[in-house]
Amino acid sequence: MTEPIPPITLPRPENPQLEGEWLRERLLRWLDEEFIPEAVNQKIAQRAAQIFVRQRMEGENDLGSLVIAIVTEMQSYDFSNSFYGEFAIANAVSDLLLESLGIDKCCGQ
Repeated sequence: MTEPIPPITLPRPENPQLEGEWLRERLLRWLDEEFIPEAVNQKIAQRAAQIFVRQRMEGENDLGSLVIAIVTEMQSYDFSNSFYGEFAIANAVSDLLLESLGIDKCCGQ
């Protein structure tokens, strides 16, 4: 039987606004590179970063909880002008954060 991957806890934020700006820039780059650059990508990246910053400022450091918050709150976003949806955005945020921590997104190590 395989062992579950333990939860991933982000370090306490020193500057949530700076983290949010980093995430917005990285997510926008990912969105533009994954399919095609679109104006809506900026709005999507901005919204995801806002959710992330608010969650971090409220004390959320668990990556899984952050991903669920992004999925939940992005459900109200109108993705009709985009190739993406809330799950793709939340997964991309998770991948970017894991990469920033030096954790292999494939296997959690």
